[in-house]
Amino acid sequence: MGTGNSFGRVFRISTWGESHGGGVGVQLDGCPPRIPITRDEIQVDLDRRRPGQSRITTPRNEADAVEILSGLNPEDITLGTPIAMLVRNKDQRSGDYLENDMNVAYRPSHADATYDAKYGVRAIAGGGRSSARETIGRVAAGAIARKILKMYNGIEVLAYVSKVQDIACENVDDDTFTMEDVDANIVRCPDPESAERMLERIDVIRKTGNSIGGVVTCVARNVPAGLGAPVFDKLEADLAKACMSIPAAKGFESGDGFAGTLLSGKDHNDEFYIDPETGATRTKTNRSGGIQGGISNGENIVVHVAFKPTSTIAKAQSTVTRDGQEVELRGKGRHDPCVLPRAVPMVEAMVALTLVDALMCQQAQCELFPNEASQDERPNPMGTTAKREGGPKKNDLAAAGGGPIGLRVDEE
Repeated sequence: MGTGNSFGRVFRISTWGESHGGGVGVQLDGCPPRIPITRDEIQVDLDRRRPGQSRITTPRNEADAVEILSGLNPEDITLGTPIAMLVRNKDQRSGDYLENDMNVAYRPSHADATYDAKYGVRAIAGGGRSSARETIGRVAAGAIARKILKMYNGIEVLAYVSKVQDIACENVDDDTFTMEDVDANIVRCPDPESAERMLERIDVIRKTGNSIGGVVTCVARNVPAGLGAPVFDKLEADLAKACMSIPAAKGFESGDGFAGTLLSGKDHNDEFYIDPETGATRTKTNRSGGIQGGISNGENIVVHVAFKPTSTIAKAQSTVTRDGQEVELRGKGRHDPCVLPRAVPMVEAMVALTLVDALMCQQAQCELFPNEASQDERPNPMGTTAKREGGPKKNDLAAAGGGPIGLRVDEE
């Protein structure tokens, strides 16, 4: 039985450390050998996650400089052995928590009370493991996962802030937006006009000592068909667990998600066609978000993660103390008025980790031995990066003047 600090089956991480302890980090096991990865590549993602980036993030001043302790040779090549990474905490201010009412009173909607109920003890300063600082280990390991995905099939995992309260971004093409587009503003929304409106809303809330939530959308491009497994290990189920494990995450959608419930089957179904250039099976639309039956279909994987407003705010709120006394609490310390900009690299990391794990499971089960059947006996290649040898197959049904194919379906 696990204790909640590890994630993944083959490509597996275990994170450790508390917000105000000596440091935080991760052990990554199952990483393939011979992968070139430098400290600087990992630091790029950590810099996007770090606090103190702008006026709409926590002002805690941390460099978040990563130290790689094991798993690489002097030439920065992975050895196939566990990779341990550490980031030391430098700017803890435990007095913000220990020298006032936050020492004994639970913050409403924070993990303070539930951690205490579970363990009978808690790390008061900084929230301990419930702090977003825990995600440093995920993002560091996610940077390695990102490199593996790129090397394997040119897979890209990119996220952006798609909604702040009721302000939704517009004019974002999931096929073409870049990380540079996302990072061009402090909100991390690739639509500049929507980003301005979002920033104005965040500033209004921030100046009142309050907080605000919204949605992060993540797109994974060039993912091959076949990742994920039926029933309990469906790819969107694994992605949901991965993303919902991020602090402050409160909702998850795959593809059209809840909006799809407003459509009929005819309107919601992604009809298939044959790509005239590659001969691969494609879908005309992508309401499924790149996953059907729990298995990737080779189209863009698209997920949406809802984040609640930060629970620690400078507004007076009713709460109780550890010994059961009703009190009023006003949050102290340094906290994000909006978690969304820093949640972007966290979501990317968890999606990348999930995809590498699914890819390695697929290789182990279904690609251990090559499929030596003839091309006509194999399913047609599927997805944006797939190609049929010799190009599109001649449409024998169309040549014969056939109409729609009748299909008798007898499912429960």
